[in-house]
Amino acid sequence: MSRIDDARPFIPVRFAVLTVSDTRDLSQDRSGDTLAGRIEGAGHVLAARTILRDERAEIAAQLRAWCADPGIDAILSTGGTGLTGRDVTVEAHRDVYEKDIDAFGTVFTLISMQKIGTSAIQSRACAGVAQGTYLFALPGSPGACKDAWDEILVHQFDHRHRPCNFVEIFPRLDEHLRRK
Repeated sequence: MSRIDDARPFIPVRFAVLTVSDTRDLSQDRSGDTLAGRIEGAGHVLAARTILRDERAEIAAQLRAWCADPGIDAILSTGGTGLTGRDVTVEAHRDVYEKDIDAFGTVFTLISMQKIGTSAIQSRACAGVAQGTYLFALPGSPGACKDAWDEILVHQFDHRHRPCNFVEIFPRLDEHLRRK
């Protein structure tokens, strides 16, 4: 069973938060606020935050820029994961991923089902890795952001979490780029 190993140090992670919306600005960004508050409340660093329209190329460009930034370890996007024509965040993420983290979507769906029942089927939450950076595409509701953070991400981004966590493998995420 998972647990916190107090013998291990807490290591702050540097996050970027991207809200994808055609209608919101920072003053109305409740989902982005939810993620930013939880990131900082857990002792991590909010390294960057912005809002972009639902435009695949713009989203992918921002993700790539943040992946190339050595001051950012992980990216959480919120919004644009649904089924409508304007929901292109998942496609933009997949344009950037080197590897998918397939189980994230499954675990997120299981958690969502406990809260919203079969409506969880409409989410396309996903995750991957690119350039040694973790990327997560979350739905645009504050509740979904809370669920993803509180039930999954807060644990996986805590170096003390056992039996394993994302933090302990940071140094190996881009090892393929360092091979000769």
